[in-house]
Amino acid sequence: MMLRKMTCRALIVSMFALSVQTAGASMIGAERADPVQADRALVMGVLDRTDAASQLLAQGIDPAQARERIAAMNDQEVQQLAQDIRTAPAGADGGTIAAVVIIAAAVWYFVFRK
Repeated sequence: MMLRKMTCRALIVSMFALSVQTAGASMIGAERADPVQADRALVMGVLDRTDAASQLLAQGIDPAQARERIAAMNDQEVQQLAQDIRTAPAGADGGTIAAVVIIAAAVWYFVFRK
């Protein structure tokens, strides 16, 4: 009798624990269906920006020639370049902010110490 109660309780607990997971079906975006094309679009999108095009021109590189070179890259090279774009810092490296904080802390320390 005790074994029967324990078995029933174990089954009830397992039913509640295992029935929580549900399957979901939905449309996926093109970037998940073909990540290489999404990466290639990301790299080409960078060339569409005016600041990137002006930097290329400043370096003596024609943006149209850069597009041709990107089109000639293999999938692995495009994925690596896209990963570099995603992980590149968006602004300054933070060294200036750290220097300002350290200087401000030093000034505060020497002004308000007793």
